[in-house]
Amino acid sequence: MTAPDTGAFARVPSIDWRDWRSWPDSLSMLWRRSLRFRTILVTLALTALAVVVACLWMAISIQNDLFGSRKEQILADSRRATIVAQETLNSTVLGDSVQLQTLVSDVGQNLLMQASGDGIRIYRIDSTPSTIAPQGLAAGAEIEDVVTPELRQQVEDNPTQQYWQSVALPAAGGTTTPGIVVGQQVSIPLADVGPYAVFVAYDLSSASQTLGFVQGTLWGVGIVLVLLISGIAWFVLRSVTTPIGEAAESSAMLAAGKLDVRLPVRGEDELATLGRSFNAMADSIESQIKELADLSLVQQRFVSDVSHELRTPLTTIRLAADMINDQRETFDPTTARAAELLNAQVQRFETLLTDLLEISRYDAGSVQLELEPTSLAHLAEDVIGSMQQLADQHGSDVRLVAPGGYSPVDMDPRRVRRVVRNLLGNAIEHGEGRPIVVTVDSNRQAIAIGVRDYGLGMRPDDVERVFDRFWRADPSRKRTIGGTGLGLSIALGDARLHGGELRVWSELGRGTNFVLTLPRQGARLTAPSPIPVDPGDDAPIDDLGLTQPIQVLLDGQSGGAR
Repeated sequence: MTAPDTGAFARVPSIDWRDWRSWPDSLSMLWRRSLRFRTILVTLALTALAVVVACLWMAISIQNDLFGSRKEQILADSRRATIVAQETLNSTVLGDSVQLQTLVSDVGQNLLMQASGDGIRIYRIDSTPSTIAPQGLAAGAEIEDVVTPELRQQVEDNPTQQYWQSVALPAAGGTTTPGIVVGQQVSIPLADVGPYAVFVAYDLSSASQTLGFVQGTLWGVGIVLVLLISGIAWFVLRSVTTPIGEAAESSAMLAAGKLDVRLPVRGEDELATLGRSFNAMADSIESQIKELADLSLVQQRFVSDVSHELRTPLTTIRLAADMINDQRETFDPTTARAAELLNAQVQRFETLLTDLLEISRYDAGSVQLELEPTSLAHLAEDVIGSMQQLADQHGSDVRLVAPGGYSPVDMDPRRVRRVVRNLLGNAIEHGEGRPIVVTVDSNRQAIAIGVRDYGLGMRPDDVERVFDRFWRADPSRKRTIGGTGLGLSIALGDARLHGGELRVWSELGRGTNFVLTLPRQGARLTAPSPIPVDPGDDAPIDDLGLTQPIQVLLDGQSGGAR
């Protein structure tokens, strides 16, 4: 019995970070096999998504609020400064152009300071020539190019309204900074002068810096929050998954046969209840397995003892039956027939006792192999020759196809011969008189022999139970060879004892195929069998050639039917 692979639950699989090409496969395996990694990754992703959404919403809200409040402050300052400038112009009565130009320059500078602006542009709206109308004014930041024609038109058309526009103000080094331009009209109360358009520019770089600081703080706090939540999730998951991992490992050890394994119980919570329940279950399983093991040992000993004890009286009965059978010619027909039946049943009884003793040795684990170099192809030919008379009685044509398997391989020839005889005998008995194909082949790792008949075949349910002891596919059908019902079970044990396997394929109406595969080096079988178990769409029977004699070549190699 092999333990289930639960190590991945308790121990995270390692990743070779130096080989970047293996990262996708390693991370995929980590995602499938580690509950802790999967949970932390999901928690990290969902937390990061929530933090990103929250930070974006807060950043946009702060940006809008900061811009809105700064805009209202700018508009209020500009409106107040414009009102003061207009009152100054209204209270001053001057006549010549020099005095008016000086007045406009002073009012513009005062307006720029009172409005807390960074640049100002004043120009006359009326294009009619005037001898006293002062020229425009430009002070502070250069804003001539940032005032759009649309904003100019709105200010010129609406003398009492205040207008603003977001612009990019030129800065040192050819860069720009965010800003606002506010436009409004002022007028000089003289007939030949008329209204002037005043545009004041405000630099918003300080607000942008404040916004950048706030957003940076938000993102920094968000990253720290994600890491903090991930650490908390890892700590909580570790406290939960570690006991579960211990339970998984203990379950695997229990399944592997270590019945004394138990879980440590700490506290009174649900995990402690799980530990106590697991330990109670392990105690119950250990007790039941020990009882079953003791019962199985008693049964094995009983079968072995009974078989041994029966051999002595059976030998006496066999001698008496042989003597009576030898004298059956002198008996009347009824007595002679009884003597024949007695002799046949005594032989079958002796075979059954032999098989029972062999089964008891397998159950006790006391079977030993007697290995010697053997050619599987030659062995198959010998078995076919010894059973040729039986095949003729059933009208079956046994054909040997041996592409390989001639070189000697270490095996127990007595046991392998017994397996082949059993498989061939079953094929003859159930082959319905049709040809039987025995195939021998090999590769670098294994050798194999297949016995294929074209009889009635078996149902899938019967195929699953074909190696069970004393099981028959059709109980109403009598045995013509006299088997004990233990042959296939013993054959399976012989195959496993060699480190190989015995597999079967069968289908109703197509027959049955048994394949025995043995490793070449005596280790466990790891390579696929040279002979497929499922024959698929195999060749018609008539296309298969008859057995050709196997000849030993001078160079030590063997040749045979191809």
